[in-house]
Amino acid sequence: MTTGFSSGSCRFADYFVICGLDTDSGLEPDELSALCQYIEATKFCDGARGKLARENEGENFEQSPLRRTFKSKVLAHYPDNVEWNPFDQDAVGMLCMPKGLAFRTQVDNREPQFHSYIITREDGSRTYGFALTFFEEVTSKQICSAMQTLYHMHNAAPAISRLQRFNSYDISRDTLFVSKCICLITPMAFAQACRKVLEQLYQAVSSPQPPPLPLESYVFNILYEVPLPPSGRSLKFSGVYGPVVCQRPSTCELPLFDFAIGEMFELLGVENVLQLFTCALLEMQILLYSQHYQRLMSVAESITALMFPFQWQHVYVPILPASLLHFLDAPVPYLMGLHSNGQDDRTKLELPQEANLCFVDIDNHFIELPEELPQFPNKLEFIQEISEVLMSFGISPEGRPHSSDSQPQYRSFRSVDMVTDKRNGNLASPLNSYLLRENETIARLQALVKRTGVSLEKLEVREDASGIRDARAQCDEEELKMHQLNIHVREVFANRFTQMFADYEVFVIQPSQDKESWFTNRDQMQNFDKASFLSDQPEPYLPFLSRFLETQMFASFIDIKILCHDDEEKEHTLRVFDSRVDKIRMLNVRTPTLRTSMYQKCTNIEEAEKAIEMRVHKIDHTALHPHLLDMKIGQGRYEQGFFPRLQSDVLSTGPTSNKWTKRSAPAQWRRRDRQKQHAEHLYLDNDQREKYIQEARNLGTTIRQPKLSNLSPSVIAQTNWKFVEGLLKECRNKTKRMLVEKMGREAVELGHGEVSITGVEENTLIASLCDLLERIWSHGLQVKQGKSALWSHLLHYQESKEKSATPGGLGPSGLIHDTERRKSDGGVSAMPPLKISLIQDMRHIQNMGEIKTDVGKARAWVRLSMEKKLLSRHLKQLLSEHELSKKLYKRYAFLRCDDEKEQFLYHLLSFNAVDYFCFTNVFTTIMIPYHVVVVSSKKLSGSMFTANPWVCVSGELAETGVLQIPRNTLEITFECQNLGKLTTVQMGHDNSGLYAKWLVEWVLVRNEITGHTYKFPCGRWLGKGVDDGSLERILVGELMTPSTENDDRLCRTPPMQQSPGMMRRFVTISPNSKPKLNTGQIQEGVGEAINGIVKHFHKPEKERGSLTLLLCGEYGLVWALEQVFQHGFKSPRLFKNIFIWDFLEKSQVYFESAEQREVNPDENWQSRVRHFCRFMRAINSTPRNIGKDGKFQMLVCLGARDHLLHHWIALLADCPITAQMYEDTALIKDRTLVNSLIRVLQTLQEFNITLEASLIKGVGI
Repeated sequence: MTTGFSSGSCRFADYFVICGLDTDSGLEPDELSALCQYIEATKFCDGARGKLARENEGENFEQSPLRRTFKSKVLAHYPDNVEWNPFDQDAVGMLCMPKGLAFRTQVDNREPQFHSYIITREDGSRTYGFALTFFEEVTSKQICSAMQTLYHMHNAAPAISRLQRFNSYDISRDTLFVSKCICLITPMAFAQACRKVLEQLYQAVSSPQPPPLPLESYVFNILYEVPLPPSGRSLKFSGVYGPVVCQRPSTCELPLFDFAIGEMFELLGVENVLQLFTCALLEMQILLYSQHYQRLMSVAESITALMFPFQWQHVYVPILPASLLHFLDAPVPYLMGLHSNGQDDRTKLELPQEANLCFVDIDNHFIELPEELPQFPNKLEFIQEISEVLMSFGISPEGRPHSSDSQPQYRSFRSVDMVTDKRNGNLASPLNSYLLRENETIARLQALVKRTGVSLEKLEVREDASGIRDARAQCDEEELKMHQLNIHVREVFANRFTQMFADYEVFVIQPSQDKESWFTNRDQMQNFDKASFLSDQPEPYLPFLSRFLETQMFASFIDIKILCHDDEEKEHTLRVFDSRVDKIRMLNVRTPTLRTSMYQKCTNIEEAEKAIEMRVHKIDHTALHPHLLDMKIGQGRYEQGFFPRLQSDVLSTGPTSNKWTKRSAPAQWRRRDRQKQHAEHLYLDNDQREKYIQEARNLGTTIRQPKLSNLSPSVIAQTNWKFVEGLLKECRNKTKRMLVEKMGREAVELGHGEVSITGVEENTLIASLCDLLERIWSHGLQVKQGKSALWSHLLHYQESKEKSATPGGLGPSGLIHDTERRKSDGGVSAMPPLKISLIQDMRHIQNMGEIKTDVGKARAWVRLSMEKKLLSRHLKQLLSEHELSKKLYKRYAFLRCDDEKEQFLYHLLSFNAVDYFCFTNVFTTIMIPYHVVVVSSKKLSGSMFTANPWVCVSGELAETGVLQIPRNTLEITFECQNLGKLTTVQMGHDNSGLYAKWLVEWVLVRNEITGHTYKFPCGRWLGKGVDDGSLERILVGELMTPSTENDDRLCRTPPMQQSPGMMRRFVTISPNSKPKLNTGQIQEGVGEAINGIVKHFHKPEKERGSLTLLLCGEYGLVWALEQVFQHGFKSPRLFKNIFIWDFLEKSQVYFESAEQREVNPDENWQSRVRHFCRFMRAINSTPRNIGKDGKFQMLVCLGARDHLLHHWIALLADCPITAQMYEDTALIKDRTLVNSLIRVLQTLQEFNITLEASLIKGVGI
């Protein structure tokens, strides 16, 4: 919430404006807003096809004339212009009377209405407007007769129902009134003071007694003689009937905020406010909807104020004039307020895009949220803390669903009575007395209290100021209460951020180069170490924080931090925030990395409140009183009940001798005032600031506020062109950011990389990509259908394809028929590739019962396409149907700008360089078909094999159980719940029949939805009396990278390969013979295997790969230890294979007998021996038919899990059996080598290794 203002101004108000009916130009229909109303009306009449049936309906003839909108004009503004804030006639006219002129008769309600508005300039600085709209009698005969004529025409129209006749106008018996508006335009938002000034001016013309001085004197006074209060001071000046007080916070307090926050809580309730707050922080599109302009402004300003120290960076239009409705089409985050006429319900509102929209119906206490909105950290305790504050001011945390009065009444609950009651012991706890009608609230709060464990006895009730403090308060009690409640609530919110980001400075990445080059490469720079920051946060905070760190507001906040090194340079918000963070650090004196999720309440409310009370009780400055001006006799008179045009000659320039305008103004007012005012808004010394503004404007946000002028088609086209450019830039930045996260910066520069990131961070980035796609697809839509524009387009495409699909052939589904199932065996062609089909992927999503909404389906489809590396290809196919695009989109839509569309698809193509599991990892409960093919060696035995084979597939999420495989085809398709990434396949056979020996090359398993294929290499026999006599094996697999056909290379990036470890390089020398490794190579192999495991545990948990692969996969720990034990192993006879397991069993026999003979009295030695023998026995007695190598694998895994491997190596090295079975050169007999091996294995002790169930099935240890 920036209280930005123009540097030249040190006056309280820049302009006084009068708007209303220009009798000279007569009644002009307000074409733009009328057209909008008409188009909306026709939309509702005949669905979405609303064509302009009859030309004359541009003037919305079906509306009764009193309900139509007519053009309002700025009738006068004083002075004509001020240099630091040029008068913007269009904008002021639109915002003072956003719906144009309104007419009433004497029977209608004509209460004056106050509202405020905001004008945002190109550079992001703001001017505030405060307007009071009231009704005056129409005196012009022409206007009255024109209205009468309109009524005759209206009633003559045949279609008019009897109903509409009642609000008629008859010139002979009715008095006609028209709206008029007086307005102050000010550099700072002193809403309460401006409201009082305007109300007193209106009272002056409407009361029977004329005011003490001519109106000009009061207007002159407020324009030229009342200064802005300096920061930290209060100022009193005179209205027409009474004093007006305003006060401005000092530089070490929260920035100025003068709207009633209590009003927002009364209108929406705490729960809804917090949801809206979360949407705003995550930069969703937010649409506020209300009949009252002031409510729109009040909620918008309150929400943005509560974001301190962050600032809303995108389109911000709290009151959207009727003529700018097309702006709801904007494909960017926005916060806008839409005026409702009170008749239409939400369903009639046709909004261009709703996938990412937070819709807030203020008057009906109702909020509609985007899907997948994460929870704000510590939400329950936070709600509890806010509720306590509200209740101490007598506001119900539930809010009041239909409050007719827009001003909250803090008096409704007299806390004094409560305090005395408590003294007299009449109350059990303040909650119970809280007006019994609120019993529902109490029930909910007490339930909340039980959950959070906060005692409500401590809830202090505010003692009423009037009774206890001196009654010298200079502003009325109601206003003081408002300021107190504001500061209470704002401090509670600000405290959340100071707690959450207490150590943010540690993670700011200071640029290594000078500011100049930093500016140039700004959007490529990482300015904050997100991964490290998140790894320090409590788990429940992550869904919110990981998304928040990606927002523009957070990036800008950190940019400012980098730009302002010393305190002198720091902008106001940052200085206040940093000083609070320092205070917390001093209080907690804890290491910056130790985050706690303990909820810490706000402690500094009292000092903030005292500062306000001090200013209010002791006024620092009093402005000049209004006085008679040098006016001609007869000037300054006016008729009662009519607000006159004032004398512009006396109001056009200020007093020459005014001390405020002189350059010799008092020192404390003038000192660095211009700089400070800038500092409070835009942070830097002027040259830097200009440059930075330029940068910031070009960076993320193209448009802060639509140009409020009469819109020609060319202006609309230009606005849309800016949107298109902005979307493309955002797409480029997003894809780059996602690739950098996935591969690491160097890899992206080199054009390849290794997979590292998954989990929260990836989900965040993919969710934001989905949001971007929804925004692109809803830009320039002709017809809105369903909440997701992308899914709606896909459905249209599906429909058109299915209509045109011919019977026979492949059919639209794109499935392959059995005839071409197996062209050749061996290799991967045993499993033909899945047919690429956009429609088939849609069907998969449509068959998932878990996903109920269109937005959810679109997101699932995007995730699936990302995982299959088909997103760019699918979207290209979707957009190649030009006729469909033309039917669905207007000419200016992003999807019909050919060059931009091409570039966009090209950016998406870069995702094919990395592997995402964003579908598999998110939809964990869905049913997925899997296809398994066992490739057995054709050279030997394949056709004679008689036993019945089986497999069991395991993944990170689940395993299948035993599945029988038909012997003749050796393939099977089955459906089961998502297994996640696949890790192992257990396979075996039942040893039946004459020839139960089977040589298996490998097993392939494919996920039939995502197309991921895993290869599980085997290359061993299964059968009794062959190889190691194993009837079952555990195979560890890896994901295969698809080889793409040349004509459709998906990406220029070379295919991903892990950098070959040393071991691979040694082993590939002689692929056919079993290579003999020397001791150096074996040591290196063990080192690499252990290194892989250590690296695995040093990654954040969400980013780790498969531990099973590191233990049992190619060149894993089991393989490395196998090499250790095979080195120098004596092979007794030519044809008999001896396995390591044989050696281990002999050692076990020796140890068991040695233990009985008590050969070694050492206690340590005995416990190691006992462990070793216990594990050997357990593995040997397992019911599974695992061969000797399988048993060795099991032993290594269990030893690694229980940190016993290094003990066992030491035992075996000293065992006499080793002397018999190994040659003298063997590694296991070399003392120094064994010691270094033991030291390497000891590094595993600090890790908690959990084994996959399939590795140790059947072993009860």
